[in-house]
Amino acid sequence: MDKLLLFNEETERLKFRKLVDSDFDSWKPLFYEKDAAVFLGMDPKLDVDELCKAWFTKCNWRYDNLKGGMNVLIHKESGELIGQTGLLIQEVDGKEMIEIGYSILPKFWGQGYASEAAVKCKEYAFKNELANELVSIIHPDNHGSAKVAMNNGMKLFKSIENYKEMPVNIFRIKK
Repeated sequence: MDKLLLFNEETERLKFRKLVDSDFDSWKPLFYEKDAAVFLGMDPKLDVDELCKAWFTKCNWRYDNLKGGMNVLIHKESGELIGQTGLLIQEVDGKEMIEIGYSILPKFWGQGYASEAAVKCKEYAFKNELANELVSIIHPDNHGSAKVAMNNGMKLFKSIENYKEMPVNIFRIKK
């Protein structure tokens, strides 16, 4: 199993597990949000089902190719799927880096779940000596995700005008 995956890890309010096909309908509400596809580097012209299918394909590809991956976040009390977070291998300026990625379903925004999950990812990566620095790659207009990165101790490292065909800000933290 990929050492970057946090399956069976927990925080105060969340349990981490693998994404499974039966999560599809629970994950679709993310793509009803106007900017979700753009912020995730996906084609906003696709419909909700196509976006969700593309997301699942990408997640499963990461699992299968040991490129890290998104862990499903389950609320401990309610059992609801509330989002995904994970450690992802990304290339930045020709160098492989580990990114902390996160996406929370809209009905759970503003409740601190992304920050709680991102902190867990950071602590897990540093504790297990997976890297000496971590990044979060965020669309410049995604102010909520930028706030999560800063809550996780990250600072703006650089801006790139064309990263995988979109502008991004790279936030970074060193061990």
